[in-house]
Amino acid sequence: YDIVNLVTDVEPFKDENYILSHFGETIITQKPEDMIYPPPVGDGRYNYNMQFIDGNRIDLSFFNMNRIGELTKDSLTEVLLDKDHIIPNLLDPSESSYLIKQPTEKLFNDCCDEFIFGLISHIPKTIWRKELPLLKAYIDVVLRKPLINMFEWDIGIRTGFRTSIGKGGRHLQKYLEPEIYKEFEQTYTDSNYDNIWNSLFLFYKLFKKTAESVAQEYAFQFPEEAGKRALEF
Repeated sequence: YDIVNLVTDVEPFKDENYILSHFGETIITQKPEDMIYPPPVGDGRYNYNMQFIDGNRIDLSFFNMNRIGELTKDSLTEVLLDKDHIIPNLLDPSESSYLIKQPTEKLFNDCCDEFIFGLISHIPKTIWRKELPLLKAYIDVVLRKPLINMFEWDIGIRTGFRTSIGKGGRHLQKYLEPEIYKEFEQTYTDSNYDNIWNSLFLFYKLFKKTAESVAQEYAFQFPEEAGKRALEF
């Protein structure tokens, strides 16, 4: 559960003993704004991230009520209690804030550029140097992320942009054709450098096929020549 409290003063709610006394037994409680790893947000909020022994999880946040306009923009927001009647009438909770958005031509072009540049620049030299931790990080950032973005737009086209693939693409299997998803799974290789190298061609195959489908819908242009040079390189 993600529960947000709007208060006139956040400071009193930093009393951990008082707050936790209202809940059950926790396995662990995090207070992100008191931590340095990862760094706090530092915007005046205060949070308790609580994992309870019964399996429930609550992220409890306190914000100054002057943030009300910002915090009620999320389409999943549901008002549990408004004792001072200050929250405007909200639409019924929905996923509209998280639905796939249509790509602009520049966004599409930049996504293609990021993928092809990563394929030709970052990845091969890191394989050659056998820098496995950096290599795996690069693959996720410069290949997998653009590929998932392209999958997302293609799924949006096929569903009328009325769905979401979820955080990190966790619902991709639901929307991709089985053979496409199977190939996508195969891009998650082990630590063998030959297997990683071979997966790059599968990455490109999936990206090119999906990007061409998106490009056809919007009359965009997939950079065929740049992709061909990247493979030859």
